[in-house]
Amino acid sequence: MRIHTFEAHQWVSTPIEHTFDFFADAANLEAITPPFLNFRILTTLPVEMRVGARIDYRIALHGVPMTWKTRIDRWEPGVAFIDTQIAGPYAQWIHLHTFESSAGGTQLYDRVEYALPLDPLSRPAHPLFVRPTVERIFAYRREVIAKRFGGEGREHAPRA
Repeated sequence: MRIHTFEAHQWVSTPIEHTFDFFADAANLEAITPPFLNFRILTTLPVEMRVGARIDYRIALHGVPMTWKTRIDRWEPGVAFIDTQIAGPYAQWIHLHTFESSAGGTQLYDRVEYALPLDPLSRPAHPLFVRPTVERIFAYRREVIAKRFGGEGREHAPRA
């Protein structure tokens, strides 16, 4: 199984406590997911975020509906959390979110390790379809987060 990695980082002007609280509320996932995915949370809200918490969603990619189930495998309030796909479109999807206080705001980091199903047959789809879709999802997320928290979507904190 070939593992692919996607990383993104972004500075926002809000303090870490406020920023982390937004990401700790599963109800906010819909707001940072692009409309083209038709994302809907299936799990009854609110979700108590903790190690072992599960969240189920439905997405539709190019009109094809899919269920996506995740489990929280790491939960450190104000520091980091990991959501791991336990069922869904990928053979593997492990998403590490980290938060650091920086220049009066918060530096957000995302690291996703993912693998495609049916490897190696699916390998040609990665550069043509999958990677561009992952990049598009995170570009949308960056834009929404910048509007919500300030920071204009910059990757780094301003220099002091």
